[in-house]
Amino acid sequence: MNKSKPIRLVLVDDHEVVRIGLCAVLNLTPGMKVVGQGGRMEDAKKLCYRLKPDLLLLDIRLPDGSGVDAARAILAKCPDTRVLFLTSFADDHTVLEAILSGAQGYILKDIASNALIRAIRTVASGQALIDPRLTKHTVEWLSTVYGESGQSKRSLLSPQEQRLLPLVAKGLTNKEIAHDLRLSEKTVKNYLANIYSKLNIGRRSQIAALYAGSFKGSGALDPSTLNESAKPERARTIPHLNSC
Repeated sequence: MNKSKPIRLVLVDDHEVVRIGLCAVLNLTPGMKVVGQGGRMEDAKKLCYRLKPDLLLLDIRLPDGSGVDAARAILAKCPDTRVLFLTSFADDHTVLEAILSGAQGYILKDIASNALIRAIRTVASGQALIDPRLTKHTVEWLSTVYGESGQSKRSLLSPQEQRLLPLVAKGLTNKEIAHDLRLSEKTVKNYLANIYSKLNIGRRSQIAALYAGSFKGSGALDPSTLNESAKPERARTIPHLNSC
């Protein structure tokens, strides 16, 4: 009887000692294999485009850009790769941006090694997962958006204002939106101010969440699928080796 194929992993974190420790733990775990590692956004994209891993374990802040931007680009070209953010950033805004990138999981770096392994297996199996410590405000807000289907809230906006939603969701700046819609940058700012006022929100990531929640299969993490199987336990020291 053939053994099932191991979960092929790419690790991207700008701290080498973190990568080395993670690599040691995961390569010693049955059913897992680290096939690549790097410390930059460009490393993440190049490694995933070339290796097509089952799962990318990715940090949010990288020296040459955002892990969120890397996730968007990677998932567009490698839809079968799952993205699990492993980071120390716990603010609602960052979590929302990560979820809206299409990533399937978000956990904090003080997670215990055995809980990290469970989280990887959960996300690799096709389930969505978020650190339970982050769910209170973020998931409540997302549930409101998804629960109201997004469409009812979008109906509060004028057709001109609704034109901005997909562009904001893509992460475009006001200047880029103005260019795409052939508007002045001032007009774009006015439309955004109207959107914030009508929807009682104050962040671009919330506009993106509204847009994502308006469509089925948007790729964003659905609050109804959030899973606490990887509830963090007391953090343990991860062993460090010289290489993978």
